[in-house]
Amino acid sequence: MEHGLPKNLYSKHILELYKSPKNYGLLENPTAEITETNSLCGDEITIQLIVKDKKIRDAKFSGSGCVLSLVSSSLITDKIKDKNISEVKKMDKKDVLKLLGISVTPSRMKCVMLPLEAVKKALG
Repeated sequence: MEHGLPKNLYSKHILELYKSPKNYGLLENPTAEITETNSLCGDEITIQLIVKDKKIRDAKFSGSGCVLSLVSSSLITDKIKDKNISEVKKMDKKDVLKLLGISVTPSRMKCVMLPLEAVKKALG
């Protein structure tokens, strides 16, 4: 471990998603949009959703942040597409960590969870 972080924190998969995140950008006519910030490290993520018939039809994110918050945003927006709102609202830390596939220290958990918190707030 370096600097108290797990060795595999920045695995090849994570770095690839950071360099070329899926769903990064803006939706033309979002039905829901919210910006959340992590005051601890300065991450700022905007989530845009198109919700129709109680399903998330499309999801995108924009903003800036650390590797973990951007990769988590990419993975979460990919995962929630075509899911029922009720299903997405049930997602939790375990689901996000499973998507990431790496260990996350407690101090970095806020970075990882920021996009999911934003999605849930956007859904109301």
